[in-house]
Amino acid sequence: MPDDGMVTLESSYPVRETVDRLTAAARRAGLQIFARIDHGGNAATIGMRLRPTELLIFGNPRGGTPLMLDGQTAGIDLPVKALAWEDDQGRTWLTYNQARWIARRHGLGAPSEASVSALEAGLAQLAAAATGSAAAT
Repeated sequence: MPDDGMVTLESSYPVRETVDRLTAAARRAGLQIFARIDHGGNAATIGMRLRPTELLIFGNPRGGTPLMLDGQTAGIDLPVKALAWEDDQGRTWLTYNQARWIARRHGLGAPSEASVSALEAGLAQLAAAATGSAAAT
């Protein structure tokens, strides 16, 4: 996959369990869960089949607000999102936006550096906990 600002890790668990693990890890880290969207389940309601695909939206105003104070448009990418999805081979993946990509996209500067670094490290730890992988970098 090209460097498009996303991190994708293979998960050792099915989609639902990956998102359950991510939810639990986020809560342990003191983060709020804002929404969990079952795209596959929603597709079924209109008679379409989509491989298992779930989106988790989570974060903390203490982490996101400083970024939006530096560049208010960062709010389009915050709170953060992670997508667990199954490919056509039955493998599960977890994808999320790189914190540095969000910073570049919104022209965030020095005032956001500590928050971006913390977000980057936190997302890597959460993704590793959810997927059973080594922490992403």
